[in-house]
Amino acid sequence: MAGDAVGALHAAFWGLIAGSALVVGALVGWFVRVPTRLIAAVMAFGSGVLISALSFELMDEAYRASGFAACAVGFLAGATLYTLAGWLLARQGAKHRKRSGAQQPSEAEQGGSGLAIAVGALLDGIPESMVIGLSLLQGGAVSTVAVVAIFLSNLPEGLSSAAGMKRAGRSAGYVHGVWLSIALLSGGAAWLGYTVFGGLSSSIVSAVTAVAAGAILAMLVDTMIPEAFQEAHNFAGLITVAGFLTSFALSKLA
Repeated sequence: MAGDAVGALHAAFWGLIAGSALVVGALVGWFVRVPTRLIAAVMAFGSGVLISALSFELMDEAYRASGFAACAVGFLAGATLYTLAGWLLARQGAKHRKRSGAQQPSEAEQGGSGLAIAVGALLDGIPESMVIGLSLLQGGAVSTVAVVAIFLSNLPEGLSSAAGMKRAGRSAGYVHGVWLSIALLSGGAAWLGYTVFGGLSSSIVSAVTAVAAGAILAMLVDTMIPEAFQEAHNFAGLITVAGFLTSFALSKLA
């Protein structure tokens, strides 16, 4: 039991570390006028990092432990659940929650959009954080590549969203409160991933990992990649490849 408690705290700590990038990014996005092209470039790089981590850290491990069928079903289920939840939130005003420009609606333009954006940001962060706790169950140690990948992808998420929220007229207290809360909940999600699935078989843990991976990939395509392409244009692909290669190198050299 003591070992389980230590493992849960370990998972929560690394989940909080990865989630803290959202707060750092939000602070930069609020206080520094970062060019939208630079935000898009960082977003593209973070997307590439996460896609690589999904391929070589999450899906590969899930396939080895649970086989193709369970892995595929979990992957598609995660993407489907995320897409449905994202569609519902988009109808409430959260469609452009990661956009740094003037796409986000203000509360006056669409009542309830502030809450929808906050819930949407939480929806984006939970699967990533759970992966950290699940990686501890699978390998006996938290996946360094997963933590680094999530941290690097969270930086532009917080930066871009905070810049967009500021343009939409939301207060500093609201913006930083949202991201601080999500960072704390990220630690809680990592803890939950470890404790809830700790007593289950490795095949079930792997299937759940595939669910999280599907949700993360759907999130990337729905929210991060459009922002990257909108501003970085022809360079978005190259920058995404650089992010992918960086994560790939970490997975092989770590």
